[in-house]
Amino acid sequence: MNRNIEKQFQILRTLLAVAIAIAVAFTIICFISDNPIETIKSFVLGPLTSKRKIGNIITNLTPMLFVGAGVCLIFSANQTNMAVEGGFFVGAMFASVVATCVKLPTGIHVIACLIAGGIAGAMACLIPAFLFVKFNAKPVVSSIMVNNMCLFVALFVINHLIRDPAAGFLASYKFAKTSRIGEMIPGTGIHYGILIGITVLIITFLYLNKSKAGYEIRTVGRNVEFARYSGINVNSVIIKAQLLGGILAGMGGAVEVLGMYKRFQYQSLTNHGFDGIMIGIMANYNPKMLPLAALFLAYIRAGADSMQRTSDVPVELANIMIAVIVIMIVAEKFLYKMKHKRIVAAAQKKLEEKEAA
Repeated sequence: MNRNIEKQFQILRTLLAVAIAIAVAFTIICFISDNPIETIKSFVLGPLTSKRKIGNIITNLTPMLFVGAGVCLIFSANQTNMAVEGGFFVGAMFASVVATCVKLPTGIHVIACLIAGGIAGAMACLIPAFLFVKFNAKPVVSSIMVNNMCLFVALFVINHLIRDPAAGFLASYKFAKTSRIGEMIPGTGIHYGILIGITVLIITFLYLNKSKAGYEIRTVGRNVEFARYSGINVNSVIIKAQLLGGILAGMGGAVEVLGMYKRFQYQSLTNHGFDGIMIGIMANYNPKMLPLAALFLAYIRAGADSMQRTSDVPVELANIMIAVIVIMIVAEKFLYKMKHKRIVAAAQKKLEEKEAA
């Protein structure tokens, strides 16, 4: 009974947080825009005005599925590892190395790139995990430092190993055609990476909720002392969860560069990892809810971009909305009294039924 109430209130908290964020956004638009009605219309309906814009929503949410799934694994073990951002970046970089330097048949080449990206992402997330297990270094601090390490290591590799001097800017040689992830719907930019992302989400959900290893991760996340008492190797589970999360983040980076670009051309961290953390929080680390959270984030980003092109309101409005949502979802006291009353009422009703029987 209590678990059902918890789930109901989690959904209610999320929906209410989204509604408040939308109200805040519309209020800001009314204060700063010369034509608020047209601005709101552009924000809400702009992403749906063309096939290409709809395609942009799907391509923007595709990498979020990978990183969000990785975040579900890591944060379910109660580890705040921000290195998924760096893992995404080095995953893209190592996939680019394989895409430019290795010759393989079509299909096998893509798989090799995804494996290389996954290994790179795993190594990025392993460092904070090892430091926590070995030295009790807080992952939230060490992982942010790892992100900077990943950035500069990747830029060194691009600059000194696979840079194309004829490109005219900092970029790798062009990817081999056998390594590219093809476009699924012509004229939209939607590539087959979305199918890989959906597959990853399904596997992640089954792993977390239907396997012994997933149960151990969730147990460690909920009560580490109980997990130790039950005989679970807590350190091993923490390492495993973050390795798997890093693999998915690195694969996301590989899918993004191979599906969207012809060469590696990032020059700074992309924020895909932090997007994954945000949608993970919005989905309550439940892989089933990740597609909706990713779609919402991609849609409001597309709406804000459309609004900026046609009005006097900047694109940063989307960041304000996401900040409001995340703050309200993670605020433990938000709707706490209402939830407590429901739990007490349910307990009293159950007690009365037992006495009557």
